[in-house]
Amino acid sequence: MPTHPLDVGVPLLDSLAVRPWPDPVIDQVGHDPRSAYVEQFWLGILGPSTTWLIRRLVAGLEASPAGYDLHLGHTAAALGLANQQGRNSPFMRSLARCCQFGMARLDGESTLEVRRKLPPLTRRQVERLPEPLRAAHEAWQASELATPPAEALRRRARRLALSLVELGEDLEATERQLTRWRFSPPLAREAAAWAWDRHRRAAGGEAPTPAP
Repeated sequence: MPTHPLDVGVPLLDSLAVRPWPDPVIDQVGHDPRSAYVEQFWLGILGPSTTWLIRRLVAGLEASPAGYDLHLGHTAAALGLANQQGRNSPFMRSLARCCQFGMARLDGESTLEVRRKLPPLTRRQVERLPEPLRAAHEAWQASELATPPAEALRRRARRLALSLVELGEDLEATERQLTRWRFSPPLAREAAAWAWDRHRRAAGGEAPTPAP
């Protein structure tokens, strides 16, 4: 048996037990891996393979909140990555980057704890962004600071709802998921209806309602 699933030259485990990594701070201020914030600002730091992997890991926790078994070979194939032995395989590099950037951590030999939310970029990470993205991040921060808390919460619920709808969730499933994320039932209902209407209009070629 391998001493560590990321050790060089050690045969890979067939699977890892994925468990949630609760964090009372990041769970409140963080960003869903499928959010526009992650796609715009984290993508260039994590890389596309790692971003898709963390999205898949979190989606699995939504379906199985207590945890689940992740088959490494099947997951690598689903992401279009080779699952060869050793640290330098594309899939294992993506898994290692999840841990390197604090999105996941290994607990023992075969358990991977995964955050449900990604934190905002640190100052150092923002400074390493290309100039247009640095400016966009500054504008995002200014907008967040200028937005009243209730409006900011509504916008966040709408953005998350739209991400869920665009991933194929129906209206009821979107509302349920927002409620699981501790949005109030009225806000979850409003955000899900807004996202579904926007998605329907876009699919029908109509002008979508303005983005939040």
